[in-house]
Amino acid sequence: MFRSVGMLAATGVAGLIAIKLLGYILLPILGMALGLVMWVLKILLIVGLIWFGWTLFQRWTHGERGSEA
Repeated sequence: MFRSVGMLAATGVAGLIAIKLLGYILLPILGMALGLVMWVLKILLIVGLIWFGWTLFQRWTHGERGSEA
C-alpha cells in the first residue's frame, strides 16, 4: 500500500517538475507569438486606415456621393 502511494507521489512530483520546466521553456515562445500577432494586427490597422482615407479622398475629389435619392 505504501509503495503504491509513494510511487503515485513520485509520479506527481515528476509531473509537476516537468510542467514547470515546460512552462519556463514555452512561455517565451508564447509571448513571442502573441507579440507577432499584435504586430500583424497593428500593420493591418494602419493599412486599413490608409485605404479608407484614400477611398474617401477619391470620392470627395471625383464628386461621387453614393446612393442619393
